[in-house]
Amino acid sequence: MQYRDFGQLDFKPSALGFGAMRLPVHQGEDGKPDFKRIDYDLADALLYRAIEGGVNYVDTAWMYHEHTCESWLGRALQGGWRERVKLATKMPVWEVEKPSDFDRILGVQLERLQTDHIDFYLLHSLDEAHWRCVVEQGQLAAAERALADGRIGHLGFSFHGTCEDFESILAATDLWEFVQIQYNYMDEDYQAGRKGLELAAGKGLGVIVMEPVRGGALARNVPPAIQAVWDAAPVRRSPAEWALQWVWNHQEVSFLLSGMSTMEQVEENLRLADASRPGLLTAEELALVGRVRDLYRELSPIPCTACRYCMPCPQGVDIPGVFELYNDAHMYDNLSRQQMAYSTFLSDEERADSCTACGECVEKCPQGIDVPMWLEKAQAFLAPC
Repeated sequence: MQYRDFGQLDFKPSALGFGAMRLPVHQGEDGKPDFKRIDYDLADALLYRAIEGGVNYVDTAWMYHEHTCESWLGRALQGGWRERVKLATKMPVWEVEKPSDFDRILGVQLERLQTDHIDFYLLHSLDEAHWRCVVEQGQLAAAERALADGRIGHLGFSFHGTCEDFESILAATDLWEFVQIQYNYMDEDYQAGRKGLELAAGKGLGVIVMEPVRGGALARNVPPAIQAVWDAAPVRRSPAEWALQWVWNHQEVSFLLSGMSTMEQVEENLRLADASRPGLLTAEELALVGRVRDLYRELSPIPCTACRYCMPCPQGVDIPGVFELYNDAHMYDNLSRQQMAYSTFLSDEERADSCTACGECVEKCPQGIDVPMWLEKAQAFLAPC
């Protein structure tokens, strides 16, 4: 395992961090994944193999797997595993409706995680609106108290807003020691982007990258036109390896988080992390990645990463599922297949025409997607005449 610098902190994180947002789950009675029912046996095995492979940072959040992930992780890290990793979770800043809520939620998290301290604590999914929640409810003061009494070790924030928001939040306090941003070869100029990456690193902060493979979209079901570009490269790599090595190639990146749901993914990511280093990719290889980026942008209309922050929809619409079918139909030019899947595998309420345009999903979407507009487009495109 390669270990890298984490800003000015006296901690060398593994190049690969374990992200617990996409754990393996059991199926429900309807045959679809039940995201509340984590497959404990397999999830435990994935976590332990990652730690044995050198991973020393594990990331979760209040809301992951519909509020069950922290409890799973607290149980899984018992028996000596907790001492082998740094533990990170996040404050759902939008649920802090009065200043005392911060301490209440943090207390619940400590109980779920079965620990007396959280090594790295993040204010979750900051953008302009969520930052306003932080300011109005005095959350920075509450976090400073938690730092002082040892309930949390280091404070940072995860981010899903504009680069301008990132700059202003970064400058708002000296409490920040690290940040977590979405960054991959498709999102170099999106949200905080490269500018935010360099700004944070230049201020001496650790920088964690999430969504390095864009929710798996850059690794699975690769369109033939894009696979042809990868096949023409002088060095053969899998699509996942190209995506991960592109992120690790940046000196400013402290480490990346990968949401692994199979043992094969864990083993592959451990192997790739071992081979990673800043500056690994040549100028010619970076140009090749740029060609792939351009092709994807031509093919995939909706920038959805299937993070599921928009779920559950009050009307029952399976927003990520609809968007995946819509994007796949465009990327793979197989409309009839996706229309069949749309009518066969989604229930009446899960399809896009159940949307009432209430806007709740728009407020929650880290990507800033106009969800109702795209659902209307998807319904017109996918619903067989």
